[in-house]
Amino acid sequence: MTDLVAVLVQLKKERAQLDKAITALSGAVRNNSGAPSRKGGSRLSVAARKRIGAAQRARWAAWKAKQNKVA
Repeated sequence: MTDLVAVLVQLKKERAQLDKAITALSGAVRNNSGAPSRKGGSRLSVAARKRIGAAQRARWAAWKAKQNKVA
């Protein structure tokens, strides 16, 4: 019976150590997930969006003109 008590005490000690390790690793993973944060990321200016929009409209117009010639 004393052997079982000694085993139980040893297992409880190991479980306490594992709980501490799990807690430490969980904190490390939570703080350093590796995913980039989008807070304060770069955004396009209004002028840049207008230039990009105009360029895209020109590309679509050229594509549509080409489609009309083929048909």
